[in-house]
Amino acid sequence: MTTFDDREQAFENKFKHDQDLRFRILARRAKLIGLWAAGHLGMAGAEAEAYARQVVDADFEEPSHRDILAHLHKDLSARGVDISEHRIQKEMEHLLEVAREQVTSE
Repeated sequence: MTTFDDREQAFENKFKHDQDLRFRILARRAKLIGLWAAGHLGMAGAEAEAYARQVVDADFEEPSHRDILAHLHKDLSARGVDISEHRIQKEMEHLLEVAREQVTSE
């Protein structure tokens, strides 16, 4: 292999690693926000974990975080929990940083 081929392979490997890391961070954030919402919905234990898995699954419906936001706001509103989309958004931003710390420290 030439030096150019080595550099190309290194860039491809870094891109692959970065994408995997991003996916893991976003999935962790979805789980954390699901657990947060489950607490506001009065869920605990296995029920909260199952709800968090539903939120992770909802994250795959659209390429942005809007799908999680809409899912949580709908569920919270349906149960009479008065939390605005803005508040959910702020919690998602906070939990993104928490997820990043957790995933990178593994």
